[in-house]
Amino acid sequence: MAHSMGFITVLSLLAIVPLCLSGKTYGGGGYLYPQFYDHSCPKAQEIVKHFVAKAVAEDPRMAASLLRLHFHDCFVKGCDASVLLDSSGTIISEKRSNPNRDSARGFEVIDEIKAAIEKECPHTVSCADIMALAARDSTVLTGGPNWDVPLGRRDSRDASLSGSNNNIPAPNNTFQTILTKFKLQGLDIVDLVALSGSHTIGNARCTSFRQRLYNQAGNGKPDYTLDQSYAAHLRTHCPKSGGDQNLFFLDFVSPVKFDNSYFKNLLAYKGLLSSDEVLFTKNAESRKLVKTYAYNQELFFQQFVKSMIKMGNISPLTGYKGEIRKYCRKVNAY
Repeated sequence: MAHSMGFITVLSLLAIVPLCLSGKTYGGGGYLYPQFYDHSCPKAQEIVKHFVAKAVAEDPRMAASLLRLHFHDCFVKGCDASVLLDSSGTIISEKRSNPNRDSARGFEVIDEIKAAIEKECPHTVSCADIMALAARDSTVLTGGPNWDVPLGRRDSRDASLSGSNNNIPAPNNTFQTILTKFKLQGLDIVDLVALSGSHTIGNARCTSFRQRLYNQAGNGKPDYTLDQSYAAHLRTHCPKSGGDQNLFFLDFVSPVKFDNSYFKNLLAYKGLLSSDEVLFTKNAESRKLVKTYAYNQELFFQQFVKSMIKMGNISPLTGYKGEIRKYCRKVNAY
């Protein structure tokens, strides 16, 4: 009897081993792992990839928008798709926050993916996981690294407008404020620099960096850490007043390619946002990381993957917490 019990114990341990080797990450009282939907919705990842590819083909800027949406979601109450909720009843949408208003986009793409997945396997795949997969696929489609996305998140039943306003780093925040906001999420300075590298694709509005061109320190002078010929070029389309919504490439060298030219731009004092350039000018450790990634794209890609997985594991709802929304913009009716 003792022998058979020992054999059963060994079998039980062997059954657990695949999970231990599968990129499992812990958080929220449960764990996430890439194979979460392999049996319940095996076509889920294929469906996400199809619609992301379609969206990016129609609008190359959408890749950066979907990546940013995942980031703005995870920094508020964890990666729980709270950013997707519209205002209704007691919910005040995070879409109305300063970081998201007039700039967060990609909601229709997530809607389209969710509708297709609901047809394939109803009430199974969370909006939060769709966002994590869409962020990965957007990275790959633009030439960035690939990785297995840990899955198993569930969706929140509420949102936090104040959390969105306070937790997400702003373009004009100081280096220390930005680092503090990352540390509050369990992320460190390496994650900060690597994840900022996502600004190798996408755009920013004139209103996000205007102060650098005209009045960085409140003395009526431009930011001395911004290359002055580059600043002069930016002023032609970003005047002192007006043109708030005019768009500029975050990485003017290769704006739709996920590479390490963002870091090379920082070395040349041609980072668009103040929050970009301070990585090179305000801290010795981050400066060293910027140089490392500027000279070695492979190292940047490797760390970006690690940091994306780490960010994707911020306070996920798992097990019986939260819900699987039928429509990503509203909580389920019970």
